[in-house]
Amino acid sequence: MQSLSCLPSAIFLSFTLLNLQYLTAKAAKCHVDDESGLLAFKSGITSDPSGMLQSWKSETDCCTWNGITCLVDDRVTALYLSGQPDNRTQILSGTISSSLSKLQFLDGIYFLNLRHLSGPFPNFVLSLPRLLYVYIENNKLSGRIPESIGNMKLLNVFSLQGNKFSGPVPNSIAQLTNLNQLKLGGNLLTGTIPLGIKNLKILTQLTLDGNQLNGTIPDFFTSLTNLFNLNLSHNKLTGKIPASISALAPNLRYLQLGHNSLSGQIPDFLGRFRALDTLDLSWNQFTGVVPETFSNLTKIFNLDLSRNSLVDPFPAMKVKGIESLDLSYNQFHLVNIPAWVTSSPIIYSLKLAKCGIKLKLDNWNPAETYFYDYIDLSENEITGSPFKLLNRTDYLKGFYASGNKLSFKLDTLKFPTTLKDLDLSRNSMTGKVPNAVSGLEKLNVSHNHLCGQLPKTKFPASAFNGNDCLCGSPLPACK
Repeated sequence: MQSLSCLPSAIFLSFTLLNLQYLTAKAAKCHVDDESGLLAFKSGITSDPSGMLQSWKSETDCCTWNGITCLVDDRVTALYLSGQPDNRTQILSGTISSSLSKLQFLDGIYFLNLRHLSGPFPNFVLSLPRLLYVYIENNKLSGRIPESIGNMKLLNVFSLQGNKFSGPVPNSIAQLTNLNQLKLGGNLLTGTIPLGIKNLKILTQLTLDGNQLNGTIPDFFTSLTNLFNLNLSHNKLTGKIPASISALAPNLRYLQLGHNSLSGQIPDFLGRFRALDTLDLSWNQFTGVVPETFSNLTKIFNLDLSRNSLVDPFPAMKVKGIESLDLSYNQFHLVNIPAWVTSSPIIYSLKLAKCGIKLKLDNWNPAETYFYDYIDLSENEITGSPFKLLNRTDYLKGFYASGNKLSFKLDTLKFPTTLKDLDLSRNSMTGKVPNAVSGLEKLNVSHNHLCGQLPKTKFPASAFNGNDCLCGSPLPACK
């Protein structure tokens, strides 16, 4: 019986030993290779003002360090370091150490918005056998993207957006047939768009914007029907919109081809893109009319056709609500602001500069002005006063109405508290320049009929020139 009385103690001892083994296993540090690789990376960082790598200390478990994920035993599987675009202290300066090649279980590397990471393409990624996701965005890496990138056949995402890479887009990218996203925008890439991209049949995002790519847009989109985001804007592309883009109609939500040298007519088939959220064809050389089929784009929220040579008539759209519209600087004669714009329940940006509008602004009664950020009605034949319109806005940042026939007393105008930019030049305003303009960032009230002493501002004389009798700094002193 005495031996039986000892049994609970034996069970307790066994349980305690198991617990200790469990806790010891949980407290085990990450793999020595991963730790040394990460610490060598840290040693290549010359500035870390926000302390992003402060927790990276020798002889501590690197799986607990900021930005580190370990999902396979004690091995590092993801490295995630991110700054914030609007926070200038969350940066890292330095180079990316090749010692990260020791992280052989890494499946994702994310260096986002760190701003000052520099050096060439990090070739060590080519030696990481499990790598699926490469996001090295908004840094200062430069040089060429190596042709050997084609060897990384497991890659799902390859994003070098917002760096300073130059040279051509490697043809070997055609071998990355598992790619879901290819994002190389915001670099200095040259040459043509590789035809081999047509092999990337499961691609959902192709963004090559903000480079110096030339030639025509390849006619290969019948192979890329999963695309929902195509952005080729801000390049040097020429020629017409290829017919095969029509194959993207069922899924494409974002089509951005602005700031190129594309020409010809806007194709009718774009009216079949019923899922389209954003269409940007601005700053090109498109001619002719906007297709009548655009009336089918009932879900579009952002439409930018500005800076082309498009002519009347503009089709009557059937959108339920437009958020951003820019038709400026074409050859339109709209006379009135379109009814489908006036009735929109939510709109942030309206730009109809030089669109042949002839209304009296006091008579325009939009359904909603509360959310407006920007309104540009410059270079039209608009009369009246913006009093009523500006009194109905709570978030307006910019109001531009230069080159019209507006007639009102400027010093009685109520400025929204959010207003930063105001251009009312070349109108028929009278009265004085109010003190409220001193809170603006940009101002132009030149070439009106204003009079009196100017308030103290930071604006140059060009903001006030050409008025009847304004005086005081930066203009000549008042007599």
